[in-house]
Amino acid sequence: MNQINPKKLLNSKWTAIRPINKEKHFVVSRVAFDDDGVVIECELNAVMSNRFFDIEWSTLKDPAVWLQGWL
Repeated sequence: MNQINPKKLLNSKWTAIRPINKEKHFVVSRVAFDDDGVVIECELNAVMSNRFFDIEWSTLKDPAVWLQGWL
């Protein structure tokens, strides 16, 4: 299980185990928190195409889906 501190999520780099639209390297470009400090939105930016999309941030914890850093 990937250890993630939500406060350090912004600008972190991730590699998709299964490429998404032939893209595998991503950067967290936006994180939104509620009043209690819980992550409510997380946006990834594909490095090659510069496309943005929202994900459920807790999926980044699953090493079968995401690896931390660019590999």
